[in-house]
Amino acid sequence: MSPHKFHLGESVEFLPQPWDGPVPRGIYTITRVLPGDDFDRTYHARCERDGHMRLVREKQLLPAAAAA
Repeated sequence: MSPHKFHLGESVEFLPQPWDGPVPRGIYTITRVLPGDDFDRTYHARCERDGHMRLVREKQLLPAAAAA
């Protein structure tokens, strides 16, 4: 598997999927880089809007600068 695309402290745009429920779309900060599984790499990220920490997959993220 290729290396993680995002790094600790980086701001990203989170794009929730229908199965994520009422998780807000928006800017998140990567707080921990986690080992991936066979499908995708994973991260812990904190939402800037509500402060909640979430487990997110790399395919759900865009660089924050690209989202602007």
